[in-house]
Formats: sequence, structure tokens, C-alpha cells
Amino acid sequence: QVQLVESGGGLVQAGGSLRLSCAASLSEFSIATMGWYRQAPGKQRALVATMSRGGRPNYADSVKGRFTISKDNAKNTVYLQMNSLKPEDTAVYYCNADIGLYGYNYWGQGTQVTVSS
Repeated sequence: QVQLVESGGGLVQAGGSLRLSCAASLSEFSIATMGWYRQAPGKQRALVATMSRGGRPNYADSVKGRFTISKDNAKNTVYLQMNSLKPEDTAVYYCNADIGLYGYNYWGQGTQVTVSS
């Protein structure tokens, strides 16, 4: 059974930093596109950042220059370093694994990030 377990969320003041981690029990981790998405109250889930199997990152415009996604294939873990946090970054953050080759797509349970002004 595939599990994606997020950690690292919490409450932080505006301008602060957090690092989210997502540990994946996924044998195909090295070929997965790993991503972070977020869902704020009353809004749809939206892409934050992804990293392709080849290591190419992709970011939403709203987080470019502030967030950094990284992937450690040896640890089956993907990270999201979030700096210069803003109140509008407040959301539940979800980890995603997409293995297009096999048509697999998995989600974690989410971790809450709250940024106070």
C-alpha cells in the first residue's frame, strides 16, 4: 500500500520559514513526478511546485523566488522549503506522486500551514 506522509506544517509569522517533508513508501519514487499542492478554505486545490523525474522544478507564480522543492531519491522524500511566508500562503499542503508511465497518482493526507500577519 502506497503512503505519502507529510510533516513540517505549523503556525508561523509572516516573513518566517517552514520546511515541509513528504516521505513516500513508493518503490517507483525515482521515476515519479513529485509535487506539492495546497488548498485554502473555500478554494480549490492548486499546484504549488512539482519536480519531474529528471529533477526539473516547476513553481506556481505566487511562490517563485520564495519556495524551493527538492527530492531525495535515496530517502524517498520530497521537501518544500518555504521562505518569506505570507498570510495568503495559509492552506492545507498536500504531497502528490504522479507516475505517468503507469497511470498512478497518489495523495498524502495533508499538513496545515498557517501564516499569521
